[in-house]
Amino acid sequence: MNKKYSFLLVLCFFLSFLACEKKESLPPLRVGMDLSFPPFEMIDAEGKPDGISVRLAESLASYLHRSVEIENIPFVGLIPSLQTKKIDLIISSMTDTLERRQSIAFSDPYLTLGLGILTHQPSSIHDRNDLDHPGMKIAVRQGTIGEQWARKHLKNPTVMAFDQEASAVLEVLENRVDGFIYDVLSIWKFYQAHPEQTTALLTPLEVSSTAIGIRLEDIKLREEVNCFLKRFREQGGFEKLGDQYLKEQKAFFAQQGIPFYL
Repeated sequence: MNKKYSFLLVLCFFLSFLACEKKESLPPLRVGMDLSFPPFEMIDAEGKPDGISVRLAESLASYLHRSVEIENIPFVGLIPSLQTKKIDLIISSMTDTLERRQSIAFSDPYLTLGLGILTHQPSSIHDRNDLDHPGMKIAVRQGTIGEQWARKHLKNPTVMAFDQEASAVLEVLENRVDGFIYDVLSIWKFYQAHPEQTTALLTPLEVSSTAIGIRLEDIKLREEVNCFLKRFREQGGFEKLGDQYLKEQKAFFAQQGIPFYL
């Protein structure tokens, strides 16, 4: 073995070592999400984070050559946690709104979803025109786009905000509220669980886009996230996640002509 060849081998080894060191030195990607929104964000039978958002976070971290840490944070605490740098990103089925854009930035959208209504049987609510009447009580989940829509568009009913979706559904089942405004996928799921007690009104009150939340100043990270989302979609990543977690829902909503796609 001549000296020149030996030198090249040593140089290649050294460069590879530096590349590995650089890769390993990157800090974990800390992703905040509220693990109480299946099948997007949830905890599996073994107590581990699971769902579409978890798989998306893992794929994003891999793309960035970083490990990932999932932080389970109540939905209303996600934006403050991002602003105070307790987390790097929010991947928690968060809708991109003008109001939220005052505090954080968003990636390109990756999910389109509408708001629906869960009502008790029998009910006087048949569509959005039946919602805005004095004496009515409408349940929403605190901090969600459903709460924002209700407080903006409903002037007469009492809007009741709950920390957990299960609490709002129970109010419907016990006939203590007239309806629960939430995303159509969840509304359909709740109806499937209680078909004899509830009615699902799935014509969207409003259609909105879900995106990844990023700090306003993290411009480079936002660009990297958008590149990842484009590549992930082109490689069929969203299609696979939809088939894995939402196969039945995708078929039903496509049949009904209701906007919903990853």
